[in-house]
Amino acid sequence: MDSTRVTEQPTSFERPQPGVDPADPRGALLRTPSPAGVPDTGAALPVQSRSGGDPAAPGAASPGSPGAGSPGTVTPGGTDQDPAGPGSEHSQPGAGQDAEPDAHRPRPAPEGIPVQPAAGSGRAAPGTDGQERRTGQVTPPGRPTPMRRDGDRLRFVGAATRRIARGIDLDEIVMGLCRATVPTFSDAILVYLRDPLPVGDERPTGPLMLRLRRTDRIPAERDTEGGFTPVAPPEPSELDSVGAELCTVRPGSALAEVLRGVRPVFTDAPAARAALPELLGEQGASVVPEGQRAILAPLRGRRRVIGAALFLRRPERDPFEADDLLVAAQLATHSALGIDKAVLYGREAYIADELQRTMLPENLPRCTGVRLATRYLPAAETARVGGDWYDAIPLPGSRVALVVGDVMGHSMTSAAIMGQLRTTAQTLAGLDLPPQEVLHHLDEQAQRLGVDRMATCLYAVYDPVSHRITIANAGHPPPILLHLGGRAEVLRVPAGAPIGVGGVDFEAVELDAPAGGTLLLYTDGLVESRLRDVWTGIEQLREKLAATAQLTGPDHPPPLEALCDEVLDMLGPGDRDDDIALLAARFDGIAPSDVAYWFLEPEDAAPGRARRLARRALSRWDMEDLSDSVELLVSEVVTNAVRYATRPVTLRLLRTDVLRCEVGDDVPQLPRLRQARATDEGGRGLYLVNRLARRWGATRLSTGKVVWFELNHG
Repeated sequence: MDSTRVTEQPTSFERPQPGVDPADPRGALLRTPSPAGVPDTGAALPVQSRSGGDPAAPGAASPGSPGAGSPGTVTPGGTDQDPAGPGSEHSQPGAGQDAEPDAHRPRPAPEGIPVQPAAGSGRAAPGTDGQERRTGQVTPPGRPTPMRRDGDRLRFVGAATRRIARGIDLDEIVMGLCRATVPTFSDAILVYLRDPLPVGDERPTGPLMLRLRRTDRIPAERDTEGGFTPVAPPEPSELDSVGAELCTVRPGSALAEVLRGVRPVFTDAPAARAALPELLGEQGASVVPEGQRAILAPLRGRRRVIGAALFLRRPERDPFEADDLLVAAQLATHSALGIDKAVLYGREAYIADELQRTMLPENLPRCTGVRLATRYLPAAETARVGGDWYDAIPLPGSRVALVVGDVMGHSMTSAAIMGQLRTTAQTLAGLDLPPQEVLHHLDEQAQRLGVDRMATCLYAVYDPVSHRITIANAGHPPPILLHLGGRAEVLRVPAGAPIGVGGVDFEAVELDAPAGGTLLLYTDGLVESRLRDVWTGIEQLREKLAATAQLTGPDHPPPLEALCDEVLDMLGPGDRDDDIALLAARFDGIAPSDVAYWFLEPEDAAPGRARRLARRALSRWDMEDLSDSVELLVSEVVTNAVRYATRPVTLRLLRTDVLRCEVGDDVPQLPRLRQARATDEGGRGLYLVNRLARRWGATRLSTGKVVWFELNHG
């Protein structure tokens, strides 16, 4: 048998027991007395005899043997009947009535299984008529009976710890502890945890605060996981009022001493009785049942005490026994270690989510002539950190770079590499390099990061003035262009090799980007899964986009946000194999009538000519109210450009939701804003731009630089 496959067998308290009312609110019981006249079949071992003496417990005689009495009776001679009659599974081969009796020879008990106590031993055993032999009290049918045997306790602890171990997060572990103990072990449980819970090696500061995390009592309705059935609501009890929301553990107090002792204690002990008012409050401590019907168990993690659990039984139920302290200790230990691990897991998950979130852009930039919408979905819980990213980077000339990439793997390392590649792509985009050159430098950067640092990436540059888009691909799924009429087209772009392979040339292709069209960039997690290959998923995505566009008609493109939601609906329910990054760009473009462009020779008359050209353009656009500000700022920027330029200076005005002015020259040095002194004749041009313009900036190009500013218009 394969040792790695272990089948979990149902325990005795999970199986229906004979003599138990299935509608009993306390559920399936570990041990219940058998009805009168029915032999007890729950004994797993024959009663052992002492050396040289009579057997310690009566057995059942064979029905056909002479002198057979009722089950569990003793013969008048005072000698118990042989528990292994003819044909019994415990009889020895060849042993019959003619064989020499061997009743006084002790039979060794199996190793690891305790010998069951006799009827006259210190522990009480229920009689066949439901009467407890030690106390003489009659146990009603279906009433919970205490766990009288060590085997029962071992089975209960094993099943309870398995249920506690199923939980991953804090709430699941605490709920597993409550569901495992109520009603089998106790009628109610209160779980207090430290607030806040320390994580790992953190040293908590401030006083020790315990907050009531969860309390469970015999509920009105049980789940059917362990064979429980819905029952009527139980009668109100004084245990319902036990519990306080928050308590402060004072140094040197009785509660602090009990928690420091780590071991579970009965609350009838003086120290524990003094600690109850501090934990539960005066009113709550007054209704805790007297006697050994309450156990206070500290919860200790790997480093320190992290809480406490209080197990309670009602007065009409049998009290706890000394061995129940060991059961409570096992439950508290497993629960505390599980809580400690859950806190560490929660912190790791939080760090992973924060890392992934900070690696992605928090807000997309507002770019001229294009509208953007994005989505990011992590993978399954076991692989929530991935290497997918998206980005939109403004470029000189009102252009925008659209980037989508996917680092192979699902780990913190993949997320870190993704952050490095994204930062590198932003830096390269700021240099205004062609898309294929950007991918080439990303490939070199991935090789410097280490061996097997591979990723796919698609880099596109959209120009709203020329209505063109340039795309370079590095092993990434091709983008899909949704036209205004509703036709969805998978763009034919060179496939390329993934980033990190090395020694591969990347190609770029320039395509039309019509106004009203929508470009969809995505990662392979959207179109590839265990149920379909990547090309089948791409075709399904194309059909989904076309069907969504038809809902809004041929003249109106679908809203971007709604389009992204519709695209993600094709995933269906269930965990995803890979994380997903989605970037949708709606091409609005800039009409030629909203663009004015000139070349100016680098001479002293250039600033005056720039003022006249700007005034004419504003007059044509009915924006004369901005003439004074625009003429002043254009004159200052052009003056700085012609002072150092050797080639013609470019001047461009763009009318969109704002008025944008761009001045380009062949000098790579970027201007720097500084405070001019009172005696300086110059140095105030950028100061005026900074004070009057809505936004301004300077971008270095491969052939020089561009200085731009924006002004609001009514």
